[in-house]
Amino acid sequence: MSPRKPNMESSIYFGADGWWHGRVTMGVKNNGSPDRRHRRAKTEPEIKRKVRELERLRDQGRTPAAGRKPTVAKWMETYLTDIASLKLKPRSLDDYWSKTRNDIIPGVGQHRIDKLRPEHLERMYRAMLDAGHAPSHVVKVHRILSRALKIAHRRRIIAENVATLVDPPSVDEMEANPFTKEEAKAFLEAAAKRPTSMRWIVGVGMGFRQGETLGLRWSYVDLEAELFRPEWQLQRLTWRHGCGEAHACGARLHRFESCPPVCTTHKGYKRGCPKPCAKTCTSHASACPQRKGGGLVFTRPKTKKSRNAVPIPPVFISFLHDHKARQEAMRAAAGELWQEYDVVFSRPDGRPLDPRADYEEFKELLGEAGIDDRRLYDGSRHTAGTILNELGVDMPTIMEILRHTQISQTRRYVKGRSHLSKDAMRRMGEFFVPAPPEPDPGPTETRTETVDTRAARARRRRRIQ
Repeated sequence: MSPRKPNMESSIYFGADGWWHGRVTMGVKNNGSPDRRHRRAKTEPEIKRKVRELERLRDQGRTPAAGRKPTVAKWMETYLTDIASLKLKPRSLDDYWSKTRNDIIPGVGQHRIDKLRPEHLERMYRAMLDAGHAPSHVVKVHRILSRALKIAHRRRIIAENVATLVDPPSVDEMEANPFTKEEAKAFLEAAAKRPTSMRWIVGVGMGFRQGETLGLRWSYVDLEAELFRPEWQLQRLTWRHGCGEAHACGARLHRFESCPPVCTTHKGYKRGCPKPCAKTCTSHASACPQRKGGGLVFTRPKTKKSRNAVPIPPVFISFLHDHKARQEAMRAAAGELWQEYDVVFSRPDGRPLDPRADYEEFKELLGEAGIDDRRLYDGSRHTAGTILNELGVDMPTIMEILRHTQISQTRRYVKGRSHLSKDAMRRMGEFFVPAPPEPDPGPTETRTETVDTRAARARRRRRIQ
């Protein structure tokens, strides 16, 4: 009779099924019974390696939780629904869901979370790049997946976060392309012909984000103290189903077949034909009778620093008074059709401006002003930061005006101008190598007679003595 093995000692044996088996005691389950883990392999060296790996995790206090591990798709759903939703802003959570549905689940969603390997992620990233996705998009997907796996590792669901073993693609930071002073003036001159001119004066002249500008409310505008307080921003959020069965709710909108090469149904779509639905599609929440949480919504800015008050240039005050008077006239003309949202920039019926229509107007103004194509950020925040720098404002002050949390972020927004660099280097050269002195012109011919004679000068000397 073999002696009883000591507590916590593993056992290895060859079974009648032709496999080597190993059993490791990892601790105690919640109900008080021993937590024994089983491994099997075809060879004895392989089963010893697996047993040693379990023992190492146990001794390091990194024992994975017992039970069958979820797939990546199931864990991402749990992470976004129960964990990330408690911390992320609504717009960020929408972006996480979008990249999870479109990239992570089709790429690695069927792998069990504890069986995920670095090469699985590398192949997914390679496929995304080959499909035309930008490296910055792939890096965002990597960060979302890495964060979800980090939480799983922290909760002992997996032994290691494999995303930390993968290097995502390198991203070349997009260079800012702000307006020059002349372009900014031409843009505002074109905007002055439109009813929304004040919106662009605030956006370009003060560097507000689009959502902050469209979300400004009169309650947070102090014209006497000359301050804007951007306490809210306007964002478009994705609708969510309010019904019990999302798949059945959107049944009439499901499309499981791809569009033909020449599609007439979606010829007006700027991004082309939509992708076919998955077999378990739960989208189309915008058509749900009990939809919730979507559309144009007022949300808080992402950081507390973004809500800091911003001084209004004194010359803007008279324009704001005129703008408010025009809005009062619109309210009177609309009558009962007016919808009160207290926004500074509104439609004729009082509703906030649509961000999509606002973006289209920006592109139209670029054409009218004769400016090449730019991003909306280039024409607002980047332009404001760069022109402030050209006017001699120091970087910490620009950081306060743009409400950044770090000065390194401000430096990315401010683009140096070549003429300023040229002038700076000219002054540097004059400091090290002074300019040569001007040549002595030599004696010049006097063309006027001297009225002071020698005798008169002698008399003055005698009086002094």
